[in-house]
Amino acid sequence: MDILDFVMLLGGVAMFLYGMSLMGDGLKKVAGNKLELILYRLSSNPLKGILLGTGVTAVIQSSSATSVMVVGFVNSAMMKLRQAIAIIMGAVIGTSITGWIICLSSVGGTSPALKLLSTEALAAITAVASIILKSVVKKRSTKHIADILMGFAVLMFGMKTMSGSVSALKEDPGFISFLTSFSNPFLGILIGIVFTAILQSASASVGILQALSSTGLITLDEALPIILGIAIGASVPVLLSGMGSPKDGKRTAISYLVIETLRVILFAAVFYGLNAILHFSFIHQTMDMFSIALLNTLFRVSTVIVLALFIPLIEKLVVKLVPGNPADEENTRDMDRLEERFLAYPTLAVEQTRLTINKMAELTQKSMNVAIGLLDEYSEKDFAEVESLEGIVDRYEDKIGSYLMKLTGREMTETQNKAVSQYLRAITDLERISDHAMNIAERAQELKEKKISFSDKGKKEMDTLKDAILEILSITFSCFLEDDTDEAYRVEPLEQVIDKLCQKMREKHTARLQKGKCTIGQGYVFNDLIADFERVSDHCSNIAIVIVDLMSNSLDVHELSESMHEGHPDRYDEYYEEFRSKYLKKKDKDEE
Repeated sequence: MDILDFVMLLGGVAMFLYGMSLMGDGLKKVAGNKLELILYRLSSNPLKGILLGTGVTAVIQSSSATSVMVVGFVNSAMMKLRQAIAIIMGAVIGTSITGWIICLSSVGGTSPALKLLSTEALAAITAVASIILKSVVKKRSTKHIADILMGFAVLMFGMKTMSGSVSALKEDPGFISFLTSFSNPFLGILIGIVFTAILQSASASVGILQALSSTGLITLDEALPIILGIAIGASVPVLLSGMGSPKDGKRTAISYLVIETLRVILFAAVFYGLNAILHFSFIHQTMDMFSIALLNTLFRVSTVIVLALFIPLIEKLVVKLVPGNPADEENTRDMDRLEERFLAYPTLAVEQTRLTINKMAELTQKSMNVAIGLLDEYSEKDFAEVESLEGIVDRYEDKIGSYLMKLTGREMTETQNKAVSQYLRAITDLERISDHAMNIAERAQELKEKKISFSDKGKKEMDTLKDAILEILSITFSCFLEDDTDEAYRVEPLEQVIDKLCQKMREKHTARLQKGKCTIGQGYVFNDLIADFERVSDHCSNIAIVIVDLMSNSLDVHELSESMHEGHPDRYDEYYEEFRSKYLKKKDKDEE
């Protein structure tokens, strides 16, 4: 093998890897994220999980990619560890499909029909078809099909290049001597592990082994240890993906290594144990592409069938290997939903973001409720809770905002782009409400420490405002969590009533100050609370606009904001009168 053959071999490997990647990416895009949705929704029992893992991996051509995806699902609490183990076992089987696709490169013959099935003909036909589709058709999904065809063509060319570059090795004494060392199972497994860890693809490693088989020098006792090593080596990219994950993600990642190691030990023990007793006559049989694909598939299917019976035990083993961290914070756990791996699948990423924002909304509402309660009955414990919640909500805004900004660079539908834009607006308003909750808690603390109390009329006015704020918060967060557009239209009329209520409270308070019925100290706290409550209602109005806008297909934000004010057909006047009677008339009555 001269330098040119070596360069051609490297080029063939590069083309093979690129073709496989291009084909897998195209298949994922054609599926439109449906495979991922099916993967985490329909894995309720081990059999379903194994079948789903097999199917998805057969499509995306990578057990590592499927397993990395599953690590993300477990990290985000969408899937249990036991479900993930079943899917990983399915992925182990699914990755063997690539070997059978590669076998097409060895098809050929003298007849015209068989010549059309040769590597050169298949690659040329699919490449031409891809270019035609790319040039003629403008539909995005069809262009993805063109990518699949081009990926297949590049893969076939790469396979043919590899086979051609190693053909001279069959007469190389050094290479023949090197191959014989593979018959040592431990050395063969080690080589398979290292080679696959470098390539980070079991399918590619098996493909290269199939290319080497074209020399006619690869025998069963040399191929089997390498195939066993390839299985373990494929766990490296999954382990790397789980390094920075929470404990459940780490457990899922390491379960891939555990499964592969157990499979190799099981198969090696049975095969080499029986060979020591029976002395298999076929152990030195020469392997070709088909027999390597068959051996790889038999190894994977047989061991998965056996290990599937022990999924609960494997789960317990993995849990012991990666013990739990008792310091996990309950309130921040939902942020684990925002998995970086989901950014490649906008449907999942947007849904996970929605669920995470819902948790942020719940914490924000809780902080406001506790803060308002401090005005009636102050306690250091509740003040500390508001302070803690404010910090947590800040972290939610930072995490969600960063995640959404990364998502904006992805290919998304118009609906998904709109949702991302509105979610960015919503988290800002939620964080501001949380800030105002902290302000209100500090005002309550000031009232307690300075022993300040409002006048009777001032207290009644503040109680009325608190009731109105609690109601607008209840309506806003209820419609936000339940996607209730009808209820969202009730927010703006109440916000207008609150604005008028705050204006009247300021006027009355100024009058009391002038008459000496209130002090300057009382006035500062009173006006600060009014300002905080008024801003809270404004943010509630913004959130309501987000809810309605997400359901709207025509209005922009400014039009929508105006449409929710007086004159809007959605019962604005009726709602406004309801809240005016409840809060403004009540205030006037209290003053009599």
